[in-house]
Amino acid sequence: MTPDILCIGSVLWDIIGRSPTAMRLGSDVPGRITRLPGGVAMNIAMTLRRFGMTPGLLSAIGRDAEGDALIAACDRLGLVTAHVYRSDDLPTDRYMAIEGANGLIAAIADAHSLEAAGDKILRPLADGRLGTAASAWPGPIALDGNLTEGLLADIAISPLFARADLRVAPASPGKAGRLLPLLTHPSATLYVNLEEANILARAEHSDAPMAAEALLARGAGRVLVTDGGRPAAEGRHGAGVIEGQPPQVLVTRVTGAGDTFMAAHLVAERRGVSRQAALDEALRAAATYVSGDIGA
Repeated sequence: MTPDILCIGSVLWDIIGRSPTAMRLGSDVPGRITRLPGGVAMNIAMTLRRFGMTPGLLSAIGRDAEGDALIAACDRLGLVTAHVYRSDDLPTDRYMAIEGANGLIAAIADAHSLEAAGDKILRPLADGRLGTAASAWPGPIALDGNLTEGLLADIAISPLFARADLRVAPASPGKAGRLLPLLTHPSATLYVNLEEANILARAEHSDAPMAAEALLARGAGRVLVTDGGRPAAEGRHGAGVIEGQPPQVLVTRVTGAGDTFMAAHLVAERRGVSRQAALDEALRAAATYVSGDIGA
């Protein structure tokens, strides 16, 4: 298969423990523990595939048993894994989270192999398989903040990304600062939550529309800011900020919701709908996801 979008970043195993009860520090409660393909790039790719696109993955996956199983799972989902960097000496990355009825309690991302692989994951964009410096990849790219700060800074000025429609998401608030080099990239759209937006804007705004305005003032070309069940915002340089209200649903999971929002928004825009319609569709898709009405 030939990909029509590239998803660059973390592809790993998500190990998620979920309980239907509210939890606090030290809670010991019954629930379910699942292992599913995950990671920001992977979650985006799976949603894009559900919407009919053919995503290609650029990531690092070990040549261990967990890596072989992960590649097989990606292939079954219809994702293009031919360009994934397979390492002989790096283990397959993992992410572990605990979720309760009151949301995400704690999480640990063991994505050291992706960071150690560095720019090796980008080789297909330079060696002719997906593009070259003289003939760069011309389509959309979903890029996640699990890459190192240095690699993201290199991507911001690299000719390999000069023609791409970049869609950028931080992996977590703790890694949001890594995206600063991409904030003013002429073709980048940033997808962040309110906490991440405030980190990038170096501010403490109380709602998504204000945070979006602040990011535009700092030179961003386009941003989308979410805030859980409160109004979200989409801002464009020279075109102002619009708002959207997420549907009210019972939240049964949160890991991967932002990635679903990003993928749904991209797909809606590719269909040519209006700014408001694209924002509203993305909010509905994210709400459906967190309610547990669709598979992950």
